[in-house]
Amino acid sequence: MLAIAGWCFACGSTIQKERAPIGVALYSFNRFSLKDGLKKAKESGAAYVEGFSFHQPRGKFGEKSFAELSESELADVQSLLQENDLHMVSMYADGKTLDEWQVLFEKGKQLGLKFLVGEPEPQFWDKLDSLSADYGIKLALHQHRKGQSRFWHPDSVLAALKGHPHFAVCGDLGHWVRSGLDPVECLKQLEGHLVSIHAKDLDSFGNPEAADIKVGTGVIDYKAVFTELRRQKFQGFIFVECEHDWDNNFDEVKAAVDFLSRQE
Repeated sequence: MLAIAGWCFACGSTIQKERAPIGVALYSFNRFSLKDGLKKAKESGAAYVEGFSFHQPRGKFGEKSFAELSESELADVQSLLQENDLHMVSMYADGKTLDEWQVLFEKGKQLGLKFLVGEPEPQFWDKLDSLSADYGIKLALHQHRKGQSRFWHPDSVLAALKGHPHFAVCGDLGHWVRSGLDPVECLKQLEGHLVSIHAKDLDSFGNPEAADIKVGTGVIDYKAVFTELRRQKFQGFIFVECEHDWDNNFDEVKAAVDFLSRQE
């Protein structure tokens, strides 16, 4: 377990923290309604979830995306979270314009999020840093694989962090592997900036098309990853992101939550 004495980003207080909170990225259940996805997340053993702005909750919400929900509808989302004893602490935000980003920060405030996760264009960085300060919500830079994201390499992430004190980092172990990068070395480079980790596993290294497989059975050395996180006194969240067998992946998600919770 991650045993850390100090400021807990997850809970906002100084405690003896047993381990990094394990959550589920709701993108894992993107084939399902929000109601069903939250039920699955709860049954997996997770206490935290990460939403995504282009999610269509369906059911009583119709065809709207998260980004289009009204304040009263977001209150209904909070009720669903409470019914499942879950906390939504972050959301992947797919803003394309400054107006869209501002809407997403507003939705984040209404949901009580701690941070947004995204890959914003450089022309927006200064304004987004200001919005992050105004709303009290960090913006964590995420990295898709090389060829898909300007942030695929830690060097590009660090460059974006300069002069933007309200930016942070969401490290994606699987996309680093697809890009031919050692996840442990990437974690070292981004030390002090990480607020969350996307946890997955792959069947090959350095292959942009590597297949997503059961966490703990692929090429990612999770023992080394957790050793590094302990060394850093990592105080953020670890979100399971299962991107295979989309229509029937609950067992894989639960196995990942169990596996990550057992790491010492």
